[in-house]
Amino acid sequence: MAGPLDGITVIEVSSWMFIPSAGAVLVDQGAAVLKIESPTTGDPQRGLVSSGLLPGGAEGVNFMMEQPNHGKQSVAIDIANPDGRAALLKLVETADVFLTNYLPQVRRKLGIDTEHIRAANPDIIIARGTGQGTRGPDAEKPGYDGSSYWARSGMASVMPENANGWPMGQPAPAFGDVMGGLAVAGAIGTALFKRQRTGEPSIVDVSLMATALWQNSPLVVASKLFGFSKIPQGGDRRQVPNPGVGNYRTADGRFIGLILLQSDKFWTELVTLLEKPEMATDERFVDAEARMANSIECVTLLDEAFAAHPLSHWREVLEGFSGAWTPFQTLDEIYEDPQSIANGYLPTMTAANGQEVHLVASPAQFDGESPEMTRCPGHGEHTDDVLLAAGYVMDQILELKLSGAIL
Repeated sequence: MAGPLDGITVIEVSSWMFIPSAGAVLVDQGAAVLKIESPTTGDPQRGLVSSGLLPGGAEGVNFMMEQPNHGKQSVAIDIANPDGRAALLKLVETADVFLTNYLPQVRRKLGIDTEHIRAANPDIIIARGTGQGTRGPDAEKPGYDGSSYWARSGMASVMPENANGWPMGQPAPAFGDVMGGLAVAGAIGTALFKRQRTGEPSIVDVSLMATALWQNSPLVVASKLFGFSKIPQGGDRRQVPNPGVGNYRTADGRFIGLILLQSDKFWTELVTLLEKPEMATDERFVDAEARMANSIECVTLLDEAFAAHPLSHWREVLEGFSGAWTPFQTLDEIYEDPQSIANGYLPTMTAANGQEVHLVASPAQFDGESPEMTRCPGHGEHTDDVLLAAGYVMDQILELKLSGAIL
């Protein structure tokens, strides 16, 4: 089935993960994304395998390229070369979106800033990803998710500190990049809708810092209201307002998360399944107010109950429980999760080396369909085809190759 963005063409001039991940979301939704890469180096993220920074060796699957670049077309153009820049602007003429994470001073130097792109195509939507926004003293400074998203936004301040007092690092590579990319893709969809309705193209800006502030917005707002700068560390985990919201350890060292926001509604059912039915009528735990007043005793008894059996037991016992709960799954268990399988959250594609690889689909699904995955393109794989479709003839393409303007 064609995606909702079928027929939309995106020119992506970017590298690493933030903006390329936005392009991947647009691919999942049906857009044609032309990834513009340097003829000499390509996206620097391509080199992570050959440099040994990722496992697998030169012939392995570069998952840091495959995930944010699946389904795109790679067009190798040297934008610094006048003929290469002309080729890029030729592609811009018929595109719907120009997507970039290049810094403003780089865009100006290369002649691909807003006025240059709009001169080639007055109706194009321009989407820009930045570290900390397009205004202010640091608008032209670089930013990565480890700095702009994790550190500067205060995101790290809500995480537990390490034992030696150092702040926690990001829990995964590109942790903030992919969230920022999702925000960019969503904003582009809105801009396309606005253009269709009004005829006016937008300039879309999303920063990693703003994405983190939004993601952490309840605590950002609360910190000003109640005068705290970070989440207090330590303390007794049993001293909580609602023992029905928390994490509990099983006999085999695994963990279960309970999210019983309306705990009175589920309390009797829960403690019956936990083989502690007496907790339903014990005056210390009979309702939410009593449980809050006696939280240490309540959590202690819940700890004992969960610790009596392994996770496999609780998976079976709690299968029909009407309250919200979940095991803390390991990464490999996600592949066997029936919800992941049924909803197509991890579709497969065939990599260039012939290996079947699972990628993660972007979250939005349309008309009950999980997006179909195809591999990340090889460096410059589609240069000739894309330029031929844009109106170049083969003799012109050969001249561009000889001049170094394209690969």
